[in-house]
Formats: sequence, structure tokens, C-alpha cells
Amino acid sequence: MRVDIVTKEYPPEVYGGAGVHVTELVKALRERLDVRVRAFGAPRDEDGTTSYPVPAELDAANAAVQTLGVDLEIVGDVAGADVVHSHTWYANFAGHLASLLHGIPHVVTAHSLEPLRPWKAEQLGGGYAVSSYIEKTAYEGAAAVVAVSDGMRRDILRSYPSLDPDKVRVIYNGIDVEAWQPRTDHALLERFGIDPNRPSVVFVGRITRQKGLPYFLRAAALLPTDVQIVLCAGAPDTPQIMAEVEGLVRDLQQGRDGVVWIDEFLQRDELCAILTSATTFVCPSVYEPLGIVNLEAMACGAAVVGTATGGIPEVVVDGVTGRLVPIEQVQDGTGTPTDPDRFVADLAATLTEVVSDPERARAYGEAGRERAATAFSWQAIADATEALYREVADSSR
Repeated sequence: MRVDIVTKEYPPEVYGGAGVHVTELVKALRERLDVRVRAFGAPRDEDGTTSYPVPAELDAANAAVQTLGVDLEIVGDVAGADVVHSHTWYANFAGHLASLLHGIPHVVTAHSLEPLRPWKAEQLGGGYAVSSYIEKTAYEGAAAVVAVSDGMRRDILRSYPSLDPDKVRVIYNGIDVEAWQPRTDHALLERFGIDPNRPSVVFVGRITRQKGLPYFLRAAALLPTDVQIVLCAGAPDTPQIMAEVEGLVRDLQQGRDGVVWIDEFLQRDELCAILTSATTFVCPSVYEPLGIVNLEAMACGAAVVGTATGGIPEVVVDGVTGRLVPIEQVQDGTGTPTDPDRFVADLAATLTEVVSDPERARAYGEAGRERAATAFSWQAIADATEALYREVADSSR
């Protein structure tokens, strides 16, 4: 069986959870199937992988139009595949058109949903209307839609009520616990200004509305003064959210020491060392279909404090691998807390509870690594994905 996987992110151009997912899924699937990767970006030296840059004629076009131009370059090359599988709206248009043109089933994996990210209008302008149209069209025409959590499945069916629920399947994200594992490196920590002898709360993520970083920065001001705040945060969506985060970090630094902001790209071994050093990892997201970053932290033996939203409660077991922070959210797609001050206070209280009890935090971390290894292996995910490919291929004959 030949499967063509279409993706915007693929090594070395990986900047989010979708790229991590595709990378690991391809690796596992290639042990059993003929997998061709069709990725956006610069040329790559990997057998079975073809790269597609933005067509020169579209260099000055809106970013959404550039995306569609890349998709059109991909469509013809999918000829001969048994299944086309696209990841994120960037690739959905290529998958949808290839399905129509070549008469093959299209599988979509939902890593996020445009209706639940309305703040992207700040970033894309009219391009957000284009991305929303593409996603809706692709989902409604797909042979199957993969949700990375039960929470995401509920969001998909709420956002696109015309979908047949039987077409929406849950296949979790995964983690390679051999690649992500506890690593002690005091020299690296000191290079970044992290004191390994002080308790710390670590955040890792892009500076985007969904990750909830401003809420955490407000909560951080309420933590005990001996707690370090370590931010591995970059790639802001807009100048506006960057300015907001810069202001909050500046205020935090004026009131306490031990605030470390690392905005450079970190290699995996560097992230492992920082996560291993954490007394607790924090995921303050207001929108998170699953959260691979939580699995990465768990695999490194870190306790996780996460928002009880989206797929996070399916990863973090409250009182076993970490703690969940309750949140009530406005039902307008933004994920905004109905009472932001309450959410910030609850987040601060839960973080204080965990960071003040290092023995319990270590126990959470040990349980978290065990859970990551047993419940989220890529081999199990590849098994489920291959079975879905064969099902939709058989149904299309």
C-alpha cells in the first residue's frame, strides 16, 4: 500500500506539535508501508520525501494564497497513491483536490481547528477566512478525520455538525520515550542562567493566544519568591502578543529574580535537560487538542500542571502524573476564561502546591514517564493509522 502524506512541517522545518507528530508517524509507518512525504519548504535529502517551495510567481501574495499555490504543485504528484493523508489546513487543500482528481480516499488529521482559533484573524487577516474555508471543505469531503483526543473529536463534531460521527476517529499523538528521557546537564542549565538547586516552573511553547502564556506570567507573580520561572518561548504570532508578553516578563523581573527567558531554538537534548530539571512543567493553554509538549515533559520525568481543557485531561491524570487546573471558558471559540482572575489564582495555587512539595512532584514525574511509555507509543499509533488506511481504501473500491 502506498500512502502520500502531505504536511507543511517536516524536518528540519518543524516548529510545532503537528510537525513532531508527522515526523514520528512517518518513521513508524515506513517500517510497514510505502510512505511518500510531500512537504512544504526547502529541498530535503531523504528518500521518499519531496519538497515544494512557494511558487516564484506568488512571492508577494498573501500567505494563504502562497499556501494554496504550494498545494496545487503537490496535487499532480499524488497520482498512484492508495490514500492521501493531510495534516493541518495548510495541506488539506492538496489532500482534498488529490482525492477528487485521482479518485483516492483522503484522510485528515486534526491538530487544531480554525473555528476555535479566531485570534488568527489578527495574524492572517483575510487569509483566515481562506484557511477556514479550506479546512471546512476538506473535513466535509474526507473519507476519515483523525482526532488526536476525545476532546478534539467533540470539538470537530461541534464545529462541523454535518460530519458523519462514524468518520471521526480518535488516534492519539505519541512520544518516543527513548528520544525524550531524563537528562542531567548542570553546565547547560548554568549557561542559560538556571540554578539547578532552586525549585523551578518551566514553560515550553510558542507565543500564541492558545498557549495561555500571559495567564501563566500573571500567575507566576503569585508564586513563592524562591521559585524560578523558566520560559522557553518564541515564534510570536503577532507583534501585539509579543509586546504583551514582553511587558509581563519585564514586570515579573522587576518583582523577583530567577526569571529566565530563552527565545532561541533549542535542540532536543537541551530541552530534555531543562525539562528534567523542572520541579514542575506548566501547560496553561486555553486551547489544546492534546499537547505533545505535555508528553515530552512527562517522558523527561517532570510533573505537569495543565489546564483542564481540550485533550489535556486525557494525558495528565490529576493527582497521579500532575495536577489539572479547572477553567470555565467563553463559548465563542477563543477559549478565554469566563473569569480570568479566578483562572490565574487557581493556576498559581496549584503550581504553588506542586512546586512546594518536591517529593510529590518527583512521584508525579515518575508516574508520568511510565504513562507516556505505555499509553502513547508510536507503534500503537501506527497500528491504528494503518488499519484506518486499509479500511478507507477498501471502502473506496
